[in-house]
Amino acid sequence: MGNRKAMLLQMWENDSKDDFVCFALAKEYEKEDDLAKAKSYYEMLKNNNPEYVGLYYHLGKLLEAQEQFSSAFSTYKEGIAVAKKIGDQHALSELAAAKLELGDEEDFE
Repeated sequence: MGNRKAMLLQMWENDSKDDFVCFALAKEYEKEDDLAKAKSYYEMLKNNNPEYVGLYYHLGKLLEAQEQFSSAFSTYKEGIAVAKKIGDQHALSELAAAKLELGDEEDFE
């Protein structure tokens, strides 16, 4: 286990409500190609703080890597709604581009 991941796990043990630590752990597991574990942290973060807009792009890309394209498309759509709600134009443009890259509504009906 890398030092960074060990440090993050210790931080998570001390405060399992820390959104940044949860996101960082998801990214660490992604780097290790443990996509199931990464996905579980993204979903935990989404449940705890659905307005943590950065998670939607990364979760969508993870779902694409797992060839779960319909779920990825839905994740991007959900993230777009959150980005609009909180007024994050940067996240909105990234999510819209990722969604467009996958297709349009007709492809996922």
